[in-house]
Amino acid sequence: MQELVLTLSCHDRPGIVALVAGFLADRGFTIRDSQQFGDEDTGQFFLRIHAASDSEFDFDTVRAEFGARVGDVLGASWSIHDPRRRDRILVMVSRQGHCLNDLLHRARTGTMPAEVVAVVSNHHDFRELVEWHGIPFHHVPVTPETKESAEEELRKLVAAYDADSVILARYMQILSDRLCRELAGRAINIHHSLLPSFKGARPYYQAHARGVKVVGATAHYVTGDLDEGPIIEQDFSRVDHQMSARDLTELGRDLEALALARAVTAHAEHRVLLNGTKTVVFR
Repeated sequence: MQELVLTLSCHDRPGIVALVAGFLADRGFTIRDSQQFGDEDTGQFFLRIHAASDSEFDFDTVRAEFGARVGDVLGASWSIHDPRRRDRILVMVSRQGHCLNDLLHRARTGTMPAEVVAVVSNHHDFRELVEWHGIPFHHVPVTPETKESAEEELRKLVAAYDADSVILARYMQILSDRLCRELAGRAINIHHSLLPSFKGARPYYQAHARGVKVVGATAHYVTGDLDEGPIIEQDFSRVDHQMSARDLTELGRDLEALALARAVTAHAEHRVLLNGTKTVVFR
């Protein structure tokens, strides 16, 4: 069997599911899974369908027919994907490697539906680790004077590796508004959920000094508003007075790695649809 994943969002109206399902049925597709959500607050409708066919088909042909017969009629944003194709991700990192190491392991063992095609860093710290995995490592230093040229180099690398997505795995540089717009819906960042209470260096030590009762992490799409992009995934854990600042840091890093991996997986499986400043994440 050959399969596809179809995602769609549009203004809510009667008959959307019937129109999409009818299109698939006319072409001999069987629906394996279907999830939908109508947002009463925004008036938008969201749909994800996983379908299969006994006959081989050409994706470009199906896309062209769907656009003419369904997408244009609904004025929808939509896409049709081949679920056999792994998402090609370019990972960016600075000097904290817990998220990078987790992504490399998951990609290597096949437990994440994505392929790490390259790693870019403004430091050399993880070159040996990355190259051990057989993945190209690119050192792109960033200073206030070289920021523009560094981002231009990043654009070239994204194009050269045909990267579908860019993952900021504790990359401690702020991307320009222009680059954020160019990567809209394609770039994912991770940060500790203690923001904005504890900004700057050693946030878990700041949190320990204030006696926090929970620590957590948030994975979100990158936008020009620092750490305020649409949220994809969050995780947290309760803590107490017996835990040291080092304990909080280690726990927080575990949560960061887990939240980022879940976000990358959901994105790669086309389960995340943008809904203004938030997301719809199908399970």
